[in-house]
Amino acid sequence: MAPFEAAYDVIVVGGGHAGCEAALLVARSGLRVCILTLNAESIAQMPCNPSIGGPGKGHLVREIDALGGEMARNTDETYLQVRYLNTRKGPSARALRAQSDKIEYSKAMTRKVRAATGLTLAEEGAADLILDGSRIRGVTTLAGRRLGCQALIITSGTFLNGRIHIGDRSYPAGRHGEAPSVDLSQALVRLGFQMQRLKTGTPPRVHRDSIDFGAMQVQEGIEPQPKFSYLSRPSSRPQYPCHLIHTTAETKRIVVESLARSPLYSGAIEGIGPRYCPSIEDKFVKFPDRESHQIYIEPESLGSNQLYVQGFSTCMPEEVQLEMLRSLPGLEDVRMLRPGYAVEYDALNPIQLEPTLESRTVKGLYFAGQVNGTSGYEEAAGQAMVAAINAVAGLMGRPPVVLGRDEAYIGVMVDDLTSKGVTEPYRVFTSRSEYRLLLRHDNADRRLTHRVRDMPHLGGERRRLLDSKKRLILEQLEKLQQALLPPSESVNQILKSRGSAPLAVRRSASELLRRPELDYQALIEMGYCVDPTLPIEVMEEVTLEVKYAGYIRKQTRHLEEFQRLEQLSLPVDMDYTKISAMSHEARVKLQELRPRSVGQASRITGVRMSDVSLLIGWVRRHARDVIARQQSSTE
Repeated sequence: MAPFEAAYDVIVVGGGHAGCEAALLVARSGLRVCILTLNAESIAQMPCNPSIGGPGKGHLVREIDALGGEMARNTDETYLQVRYLNTRKGPSARALRAQSDKIEYSKAMTRKVRAATGLTLAEEGAADLILDGSRIRGVTTLAGRRLGCQALIITSGTFLNGRIHIGDRSYPAGRHGEAPSVDLSQALVRLGFQMQRLKTGTPPRVHRDSIDFGAMQVQEGIEPQPKFSYLSRPSSRPQYPCHLIHTTAETKRIVVESLARSPLYSGAIEGIGPRYCPSIEDKFVKFPDRESHQIYIEPESLGSNQLYVQGFSTCMPEEVQLEMLRSLPGLEDVRMLRPGYAVEYDALNPIQLEPTLESRTVKGLYFAGQVNGTSGYEEAAGQAMVAAINAVAGLMGRPPVVLGRDEAYIGVMVDDLTSKGVTEPYRVFTSRSEYRLLLRHDNADRRLTHRVRDMPHLGGERRRLLDSKKRLILEQLEKLQQALLPPSESVNQILKSRGSAPLAVRRSASELLRRPELDYQALIEMGYCVDPTLPIEVMEEVTLEVKYAGYIRKQTRHLEEFQRLEQLSLPVDMDYTKISAMSHEARVKLQELRPRSVGQASRITGVRMSDVSLLIGWVRRHARDVIARQQSSTE
């Protein structure tokens, strides 16, 4: 093998949200890592929505933070506005969302990448992979340089053979103003990877000074300002509003009459787009009975007059886009700074990956982000944590870290990807989890930090904060059980003011907190003593644990049944074609995907419950046969 010009422990291809998380984790583990990026000035860019979090996605950000990632802290340092969404849908659906300053977010992440010890940022593209048998050994760059590595993480986003569409115009690009990566896509195909064509899009950008905000509904942030990161201390920053409007009948008319000019409907675009983030064209076509759709006008940065028209993704011709924009309330005289566009790109079919996101055929090769058929900055960063943690674990001789569906939304996402694959860009929702009350926004650190507690990238401060928080929660739960509140006149008066039934006998503070209409503040007013230094987040978690104890116990029982299926292992070399009683579709899918457990097999599309029952029976018979052979050999 020819010599390498430079060698690293890990090379990361791509400098987006996934690439940054992966590279920083590797560097903080004490290993040498290189980021290969086509443009060193576009680190951690937000090419689409300038926000972090929201339903499902906010849970991911908290989990990334609990595992030692950077996205949460970077968001806390650079947001323009922060607020909770889904507050009326219960604790499992509630999630934090931050409107980010996209320029400052990128700058802050770039500073961290450049300052990381052992991390090299190289402005080069990857052209080909270098293998030694079935193991990764390095990459060849577009400039012809040979760079060696023991593990390679591909986080190429939408750049693999990317192509932008605006009306009847089409040109190669990974995103606005940046060249695609064609050679790397071809290299993966030569290695036998199955690729598919997907599509995403972005709305037009408009000038702040050309908008009449008086015609819009203001969307403010909240106080006190919550934080994404468990390491971030309470603080207050100036907050800036977003604005809500709705499309009009004129908007609908323009879109419907111009559909033939949209590459989505002219046949120019072949890739499948995200069902849960459709273009404005798709909204009017797929929901013809709806007369209007919500649109948010959002700031992108304090350093820019450019605003983001959220919910208005389109790839119509530029002149049609301008006409559409001017049909919206407050945008009658708007100036469009940049048109919206669609981008098609090559993505890997993720069923070709292990639950560690390592390739099943090439050892040491990992994939994370949109290259795996997902959408969103948060989904990309979450996958990067899994890939980087396992790349580091592999190089250090540690066991792999696989997050279960019962442990994290990251675990749900990776299991969905590697068990089912994708036919459209995948997005995380709380509804994808069977255990939403266990996977709450507030308790990600208690769920996940212990899984990486002994890994070198995790700082001592996280361990200390988590240990302190767990101790305080246990102390409060015990204190609430022991503290008895009397049926006094003052207590009953407070209960009456809260619409709660009066006390006839002493009741524990825990029993009272279980009432839906009561909270910690009510207990304090009734005489329950609370240390004034007790963190708000501890009170919030304790409240949820008490109020939803019955539901949590029920989900825990379901979890025990789920874990029994997960513990029923299936041989990697099992020949499913010989299970004649199983449906043909199930045999084909199982033979192709090779699930590791009966639980994973049960989640594969096309596998019926009757097929699962056959697998359970096979595993139990196989276990009995093994025990019988062992007993006979000892006699």
